[in-house]
Amino acid sequence: MILAGDIGGTNARLACFQAQNGHLRLLSERVFRSREFSGLSDIVSRFLQEGKGADRPEVACFGIAGPVHNGRVETSNLPWIVEQSSLARQIQLPATTLINDLEANAWGIAALAPQDLIPLNRVRPATGNQAVIAPGTGLGEAGLFWNGSRHEVFACEGGHADFAPQGELQIELLRFLEAKFGHVSYERVLSGPGLVNVYEFLRGKSCADEPAGFAAELAQCDDAAAAISRAALCATNPLAEQALDLWISIYGAEAGNLALKAMATGGIFLSGGISPKILARLQGPLFMSAFLAKGRLRPLLASIPVCVITNDNAGLLGAARCAAARSARLERQP
Repeated sequence: MILAGDIGGTNARLACFQAQNGHLRLLSERVFRSREFSGLSDIVSRFLQEGKGADRPEVACFGIAGPVHNGRVETSNLPWIVEQSSLARQIQLPATTLINDLEANAWGIAALAPQDLIPLNRVRPATGNQAVIAPGTGLGEAGLFWNGSRHEVFACEGGHADFAPQGELQIELLRFLEAKFGHVSYERVLSGPGLVNVYEFLRGKSCADEPAGFAAELAQCDDAAAAISRAALCATNPLAEQALDLWISIYGAEAGNLALKAMATGGIFLSGGISPKILARLQGPLFMSAFLAKGRLRPLLASIPVCVITNDNAGLLGAARCAAARSARLERQP
């Protein structure tokens, strides 16, 4: 039995899987609010306690938002420090692995069904490197290197690379964010909080009308980004529509950047909590137009398939696949 976790800044998803004939059978699953706990071990302990009477897992793998180095991670959007050895002792499970959450998403791609993927372009998939980009509480990116026979997953922190604005409006956005944060990474734009930043920037410029009372609604709600995206999708707030459109253009541009850097001829996958919720807008012209706008390399970008992952459990499946693969390697060692 495998214990898998997909630990983000907003939600922590845990599940137990049974590995059978190369497939994973889901046995139990639970979603926790990450900020309601002081650390990952508290969440895992709660989950295992709720499974009283069930067999204890033999191995575990947790995809967690933040750079994992030597089995240790300081989470990017949570006040946690998680150490693999300490966590293993606390949950009494020696075969415990920590990986980056986007690394887990990348591991999960091979476990997805065709209906879990919505294409944004009509391109025949090719064999080659792949990459994943996922705006959510933060911005995660990861790659899959094609070694000639299978994909090798690797983590990166590309979401914290410098934001590269295109055009005068985005240059003004950069200056606005520099005044607020100093260093401006893509995560300051391409995330839930980033959408709020974009909205506040456009509001300050009076770029479009904002319905009466909407500013007060944002100040009081728990998820301002969700409120902005809902208003944009429902066409009830012109300012929200403009903010989401600008956000999507920048999203497409950075997805294209990632495709070039990873030479991802095997495909770009859009994951995270936001992409499926704004699918109708992503299927419009803005995302792919920005994705393709790479000058002389446009023909290369045009040959790369782009898909939205709609399965919320991609990270969980990936963490479980990683745990199973590492366990199998350990078993083969003399």
